[in-house]
Amino acid sequence: MPEKTLSGDTEQKTMRLLIIEDEADLLSSLAKALREEGYAIDTATDGEDGLFMAMNAEYDAIILDVMLPLLDGWEILKKIRKKKKTPVMMLTARDALQERVRGLDLGADDYLVKPFDLDEIFARVRALIRRSAGIASNVIQIGQVRINVPARQVSLGGKPVSLTPREYGLLEFLAMHRGQVVTRTNLYEHLFDENDITLSNLLDVHISNLRGKLGSEFIVTRRGHGYCIE
Repeated sequence: MPEKTLSGDTEQKTMRLLIIEDEADLLSSLAKALREEGYAIDTATDGEDGLFMAMNAEYDAIILDVMLPLLDGWEILKKIRKKKKTPVMMLTARDALQERVRGLDLGADDYLVKPFDLDEIFARVRALIRRSAGIASNVIQIGQVRINVPARQVSLGGKPVSLTPREYGLLEFLAMHRGQVVTRTNLYEHLFDENDITLSNLLDVHISNLRGKLGSEFIVTRRGHGYCIE
């Protein structure tokens, strides 16, 4: 069956997140809410599994609890920062200044105290991803193509463009890395979570569809390397 467009109620996966949280109810509700927001989500319930996943997969952001079994959030953050620049948001139930300072000094990009409002964490995640990509605004303008990231709306020359969730996710990721060649492997890693079953030609189909909707030259193929928006 064809994918529904963005106006439908199907899952809209655009960026890949890792949540490391040992509170089962919170993890379940947060993962569900973020999936409904359109993110591909992987989860871990202890520090060792979380660290392994963080170091061996590519994520657009990591949501990391401080108090975890086997390995706490501080140690995970220190180890991540030795190897990666992935944006990290720390979660904690302790609203103490020294805890926030410690997290930020260790390399955390943001800090959120439990309990929190879902709308706030959605906005913070979007901001983390934008900042990581060097984008200050939540609207990306590339020639006649305008991408409203919070609304997941795309227009061409002021006219709305209907995209499937996968097409939108691919477009947003390439747009946030404008001028860079993004490999096929990187695209698969960022747009699909560990539960997805992908087809080898899936990217070719979506790239072709985007070119048909936004212009044949909008996405450039670098043979043997990947794709880019120039």
